[in-house]
Amino acid sequence: MNLFSTFRALRRQRTVLALTLILCTASAHAQLRLPPIGGPGLPLGQLGNDLLREPATRLLSARDLRDLPDVRGVRLDRLNALLTRHRDVLEADPRGDPAVRREIVAWSPSPAGLAAAAAIGLTIVRERRLDGLDETVVVLQVPSGTATAEMLALLRGRDPAGSYDFNHVYMGSGAAAPAPALAAEATAARAAGTGPRVGLVDSGVDARHEVFRNASIAQWGCEQPHPDQHGTAVAALMVGRSDNFQGVAPSARLYAADIYCDNGAGGSAERIAGALAWMAREQVGVVNLSIVGPPNQTLERVVGAMVKRGHLLVAAVGNDGPAALALYPASYPGVVGVSAVDRRGRVLPEAGRGPQVMFAAPGNNMVSAAPGEPPFRQVRGTSFAAPIVAALLASALPQPDQAGAARALATLAATARDGASGETGKGVVGQAFRIDPQRLK
Repeated sequence: MNLFSTFRALRRQRTVLALTLILCTASAHAQLRLPPIGGPGLPLGQLGNDLLREPATRLLSARDLRDLPDVRGVRLDRLNALLTRHRDVLEADPRGDPAVRREIVAWSPSPAGLAAAAAIGLTIVRERRLDGLDETVVVLQVPSGTATAEMLALLRGRDPAGSYDFNHVYMGSGAAAPAPALAAEATAARAAGTGPRVGLVDSGVDARHEVFRNASIAQWGCEQPHPDQHGTAVAALMVGRSDNFQGVAPSARLYAADIYCDNGAGGSAERIAGALAWMAREQVGVVNLSIVGPPNQTLERVVGAMVKRGHLLVAAVGNDGPAALALYPASYPGVVGVSAVDRRGRVLPEAGRGPQVMFAAPGNNMVSAAPGEPPFRQVRGTSFAAPIVAALLASALPQPDQAGAARALATLAATARDGASGETGKGVVGQAFRIDPQRLK
């Protein structure tokens, strides 16, 4: 068995063990199952659907409301299902991570680099000018019958000074379950969008949801809206408001970039770069990214460009467990990595650990908005802790500024509690913004 086959076998074993843990935990919580809450184009396989489906009409008992099962392993299951269902447009890189099939992304390639690409048979299929960052992303197509990994290695050898990588695909990191019936009558006592700007790079937001009735939302990415559970839940925690629900910064203007658009190849590094360039052009100081995936040179370059310009990028550290490899973009230098805690301030057992954790915030025993019925769902995961931190920072950084970003972080750190290196970083913040499902029964 070669190294790649061994890796895939170990990964499958890890997924099975993780799913077994979820099943056992779910049994201990009255067989509560989590419906999927990921980006568009990220469907679960049949096993995942059977494991995670829950009738939308079911009202939860008091026992169910205590907690949601550990979501460790769900992302790997979704990745496997994603690669299976969209094998026509996706492929696995040598580590097993999904990427757009037969595509290589180049970051601001030189004429010599493009000539080297052409010399080995690569062709330009798309070129995206990142106006807000004064950079360019070029997508190169690999010839049919040639392995992407081989062509990438060859191109890197021909142009070692260039930046080339797979067009990796990234996804949300969290899960949800139906919450008790909850009226969502929106208040009209405030003006929309009078506060700071805050950004969101995620799946589509259901702007018609009651919690956004008075919100100010600018959207980017798709020709038509593609509302999704993950993006809607994250956005609500930032700027949502109704009689029974309030996000952290309901007066802020939300800049929401949908990087999926209900497309099987959505969530790519190329799309994330475009979304962040839009944020830079619109001078959005703080941007939340509740997405996780592998290291990628294009993602690293665009993140570095944003940080250098004084933006604060806030990212979930992921739910693959404390012993898992670091996930990105949270692990890049300058990014505000966020872990998640429960109502008692305990770090979720599935939350990532390491020096990338700068803060922790509520990520369980809480509800947020969802498209359709029911209009609110319980949520769990670092995906839902990160937007709380982003919204808290937004008021202190109305526009990009390096010195202002440092001051905003210092101000938030001064309010944090129970800091622990590698687990909660500078400490836990935002506990007052957790909407406990117990009080919504």
